[in-house]
Amino acid sequence: MLAGQTVLVTGASSGIGLECARVLAPLGVRLLLVARRYERLVALAQELQTQYQIPCLAQALDVRERLGVQTWFENLAPDWQCIDVVINNAGLSRGLDKLQDGDINDWEEMIDTNLKGLLYVTRLVLPGMIHRGRGHVVNIASIAGLAAYPGGNVYCATKAAVRILGDALKQDLLGTPVRVTTINPGLVDTEFSPVRFRGDTERAQQVYRGLTPLTGRDVAETVAFCLTRPPHVNIQELTLLPTDQANALLVHRRE
Repeated sequence: MLAGQTVLVTGASSGIGLECARVLAPLGVRLLLVARRYERLVALAQELQTQYQIPCLAQALDVRERLGVQTWFENLAPDWQCIDVVINNAGLSRGLDKLQDGDINDWEEMIDTNLKGLLYVTRLVLPGMIHRGRGHVVNIASIAGLAAYPGGNVYCATKAAVRILGDALKQDLLGTPVRVTTINPGLVDTEFSPVRFRGDTERAQQVYRGLTPLTGRDVAETVAFCLTRPPHVNIQELTLLPTDQANALLVHRRE
């Protein structure tokens, strides 16, 4: 069903994005992988090309830079501009400060990446999807967008915005064949926590202490499931939690 289709994955150098590439590669897709860490992307692209003999293009891209995103898209070869699936995965969180103590630079980084970057990329790929009569937009949100947790203020707000944006986008696309899916993962063991705590690995490890979190592959396999439903089926929103987690605030830890 996906064979031969061009799939754009943002934030593909690690975590959920990287695993989406690995899960989708055996399905025969053409992978367009973007992230800031170019060396990692190149290694991943070479791995998947060698193993699955699929076209795989790795390019450095910071989704926060609107003009940079525009230039990147315009400079793509025409066949790579025909994007059938976009997985808006690029995102991050910074700190757990109360709003009154928050670092405005952290706020801007989260808003620019999690929300504005997603908008920049989606705005560029949608017209082609509509014109060609097929397409699928997958936004990686979070259960942080379902309910706030202490210290999550701005991050939770960005992910809530992503969820509402998915709902609005489905309304905008009604009458077209283009599908929209929002995935809300719970705790996932990726680089999310080390990034949030700026490399404090001990603090990051405490997030997953005593429980079994999701893996990036768990989320990627869920994305693949949504992408491979029949064209008349649109999984609009899906929440994915570890068994040890009930919501953003309640987890079970085995001491």
